Amino acid sequence: MPDTKSPRERYRAQVRAEIKQHAWEQIATAGASALSLNAIAKQMGMSGPALYRYYAGRDELITELIRDAYQSLADTFRATEKEVAALARALRGWALADPHRYFLVYGTPVPGYHAPDDITAIASEIMAPLLDACAALAYDEEPAPFDTHIEAHRQWAEGHQVPPAVLHRALSVWTRLHGVLSLEAAGHFTGMGFDPGLLFEAELDSLL
Repeated sequence: MPDTKSPRERYRAQVRAEIKQHAWEQIATAGASALSLNAIAKQMGMSGPALYRYYAGRDELITELIRDAYQSLADTFRATEKEVAALARALRGWALADPHRYFLVYGTPVPGYHAPDDITAIASEIMAPLLDACAALAYDEEPAPFDTHIEAHRQWAEGHQVPPAVLHRALSVWTRLHGVLSLEAAGHFTGMGFDPGLLFEAELDSLL
């Protein structure tokens, strides 16, 4: 399909992409909380005000990075067999390929940053393939009913026509695997004398 963008639009897209690349480099060096548009402007040989014509502020840039990260994970899931073990392994591969990207969306929240509603919606949609995979699982018995402290999740499930028991299964898989994966991606298993991949598989087996 031919590119119908004007030269000015293509230039703007190119500059925005370069800004994001510098932002990822900053995040890799000092973390998302230290992200500085003025520092990026200096690296690119621009004035601060000139860069703000492309991103209105730090939060807009962080939102764009998060949106790209979620889209990347969604694309990964889309290309993966819709089965719990396959999705779990795809998640691990995606996270370890770029830990900084992983921690931007699943790590400690960036101080002072508040994600817009559409980002929250994208995060929810990431769960859809896992919900479908969990719905297809056969269990000898139903999982325990929802506790009162996750009543909000029960209401979310009903609003999205997902059986609460399926959501419970999906949340159990999601949270337990993220626990192991977060420790691995942060390097906490280094030097402990075991293969983190085997631990991840053992945790996955216990869930299935």
